Amino acid sequence: MREIITLQLGQQSNYVATHFWNTQESYFTYGAEEESPVDHDVHFRPGLGVDGTETFMPRTVIYDLKGGFGTLRKLNALYDITEDAAASSLWSGKTVVHKEQPIQTSAYQESLDVGETPPELTTSSVRYWSDYNRVYYHPRSINQLNEFELNSTIQPFEKWHMGEELFGSLDKEHDLLDRDMRPFVEEADQIQGIQIMTGLDDAWGGFATKYIERIRDEYGKTPVWVFGIQEPTRGLTREKRMLKLVNKARTLAELSSQASLVVPLSIPEGPLSPRVHLDPSSPWHVSALFAAAIESTTLYTRLRTTDRLYSSSMGHMTDLLNVFGRQTIANLEMSPADISQPTQNGNNARGELVANHGNHEDEESDSGSQKGPDPLEVDLSSPQDLRLGGGPRRSRKMHIFSQIRTYRGLDTDEGVAEDPDALGGRRLRRPKIHNYRSNLSLPLLDSQPAIFRGSDGSAIKERMAVRTALSADTSVMHKVRALRTTVIRSIGVEDRETIGNELAEIAEGYKEGWSSGSDDDDDE
Repeated sequence: MREIITLQLGQQSNYVATHFWNTQESYFTYGAEEESPVDHDVHFRPGLGVDGTETFMPRTVIYDLKGGFGTLRKLNALYDITEDAAASSLWSGKTVVHKEQPIQTSAYQESLDVGETPPELTTSSVRYWSDYNRVYYHPRSINQLNEFELNSTIQPFEKWHMGEELFGSLDKEHDLLDRDMRPFVEEADQIQGIQIMTGLDDAWGGFATKYIERIRDEYGKTPVWVFGIQEPTRGLTREKRMLKLVNKARTLAELSSQASLVVPLSIPEGPLSPRVHLDPSSPWHVSALFAAAIESTTLYTRLRTTDRLYSSSMGHMTDLLNVFGRQTIANLEMSPADISQPTQNGNNARGELVANHGNHEDEESDSGSQKGPDPLEVDLSSPQDLRLGGGPRRSRKMHIFSQIRTYRGLDTDEGVAEDPDALGGRRLRRPKIHNYRSNLSLPLLDSQPAIFRGSDGSAIKERMAVRTALSADTSVMHKVRALRTTVIRSIGVEDRETIGNELAEIAEGYKEGWSSGSDDDDDE
């Protein structure tokens, strides 16, 4: 098998991961239904419940702060233990029980528990990511960190060094890798990689970098993908925004040398595409957008095929993107679309993998940009948000070194037309474009907000076609340079030179093999 182990670090990432796991659960088929095109063994593990019932639960390890799990319990209906804890205690004296006021279970969860149709969720009814969770987790997956409390005003978990120190103290006491992650790794037959969702611009960035250092010590050759979630900064003070930029700079400086692939995710500060209507203040909305892009891009690492010709792996996709061996940061774009009509071979949108994966060289326009889907902004610097003027100018040319394009739920030939005359007589180094196509559309569940719009402006329901583009390109160089310029004076003197040099080295990795000529004089 080719299992993937997932790590979920923090409130933002758990919102995203909950959408991800709900989608994976929706791919299961039962009884006489057709076999799912998704290989469930990649992300799910078999087991036995306390009563001997067979279980199938996510291969994931979840961390959150005190109060971050909402109504989700470590033990659930499949692993409930009714033994009285006081009766089994070694203490024979009198006990005093102190209980906090329990969190009220959401109406959505209550309906799922009794097998009824759940009510429609709203931004006001979703208080925690567990409010729209549809799957059971193994007790080993749930790890609450009581040292900090969610949304605390007294000691907020917002500075990078807090996460670094928290991991250090917990790992010294418990050996987190051995206690929490190793059991999932050891029960896998042939792990293909580790998928990490984490906050990028808060204390979880520090926690994640130290965790990945430990992973590299134990599993040096295992591909590690990091999806770095950034919180919308609209409405924050300048000081808070600068703190987030400093956290981001520290995280990227560390992760670029430790992870196989880092994909920062943030929503654009400006207007979104007409195809996306969301409330940027709602983590339920924002995470649904991120999850759709992540799930669609990584779909091909878990597809079930007999000859594996059309499926891929984390290691293979990493090699396709990292052309020069130094390009570990990638940009992710996506575009939602209406479901196309049945394709030439008659398969429907729910059906099996239909088309092909082709590796070829695409052409480049005179401006260096590629024809592709509407962008999902993946921002490394946010200079326009802080109005510091350090961002890349529009006149700069962008070159794509390598790109993975995915098309799901679309006609096999839709959206892949190329313009052989686009060069206009210029022969520059052409990017490698790798296409993956599947007729398996993205299911839109009742646990998701209706944020996607069709061509007629109405909400897309039930299923959606998606195009994504995961790219290593020169925009990373401009963004990292802008980030370095913006935050360098806000970093402590003891770390300023080291982090500045690391960011400069990251940016230089996206210049190798390409020069746009006019931009060279802008180098730091």
